[in-house]
Amino acid sequence: MKATNSDLRDTILNAWKTNNRVTVFLVEQLPTELWEATVPGAPRRTIRMIAGHMHNARCMWIKTLGKEYGIAVPKSVDRHKVTPKDLIPALQLSGNGILSLLEFGCDHGGTIPASSAYVWRNLPLDVGHVLGYFIAHEGHHRGQIVMLARQLGHRLPAEVTNGLWHWVKRSREA
Repeated sequence: MKATNSDLRDTILNAWKTNNRVTVFLVEQLPTELWEATVPGAPRRTIRMIAGHMHNARCMWIKTLGKEYGIAVPKSVDRHKVTPKDLIPALQLSGNGILSLLEFGCDHGGTIPASSAYVWRNLPLDVGHVLGYFIAHEGHHRGQIVMLARQLGHRLPAEVTNGLWHWVKRSREA
């Protein structure tokens, strides 16, 4: 059976929603003492800053690729001060912004039209590449956070680390 464009659209959008839920899940589970922990070898960086960067990177991409087309750009967070309580709703907003960007691409033949602000030109703008890039970026930073927690003596419980891979469960929560 051949997949329809509607099926592919739903697949793309649902994959992003699940990825967003996985990122939020990790932030929800981080112990307070780990939030402010500094990164070994980079003492001016903290776990807080890595988590905040994920939201801010989303905002930058929404601004770069979507603002010109009317997609609302969420406010960035202060990576030095953001709390999990503030970051979680911010991630929901930026997650919805990325969702709007992907929907826009799906509605335009599967490709996000290049905006005048997109000068980097190193990311193909078909929704498959865009989705893959965004998920890879966040997976990289989630992995950094888990590894740093271990290195700093705050090994996260198995329910958390395994929970990052329970995409069926996370998809039901999305």
